Amino acid sequence: MLQPKKTKFRREQKNVMKGMAQRGNQLAFGSFGLKTLENCWITAQQIESARQAISRCMNREGQIWIRIFPVKPFTKKPLDTRMGKGDPQGFVAPVTPGRIIFEADGVSLAIAKEAMRLAAHKLPIATKFVVRRDYVE
Repeated sequence: MLQPKKTKFRREQKNVMKGMAQRGNQLAFGSFGLKTLENCWITAQQIESARQAISRCMNREGQIWIRIFPVKPFTKKPLDTRMGKGDPQGFVAPVTPGRIIFEADGVSLAIAKEAMRLAAHKLPIATKFVVRRDYVE
């Protein structure tokens, strides 16, 4: 599971996610990508299950890049407890619309499209398959 080696603080404030992604919104490494269309927190488990879906569909050929990393801790309170903050349960990656989550290269367009479709089913948000402008098959 993805998580930071060390954090400065155990807990973090929620913050407000608004606007489009200012960085990480264009393909940088591969020819194909999965772009977000909504705001969301994506957990480390969701990232890992989507990564597994992509690599299995691609038959471990080509290359995959994960463009997000879960650095924000989230807390959860046990049932029947009084008010206050809970203990950290895991880490999430805050994602805004336009952010590229996964990139792939080294496979055909049809295989990449199917792999990204399977990965999109593992994520809690609407996504879009994108192809590099200068891509030729």
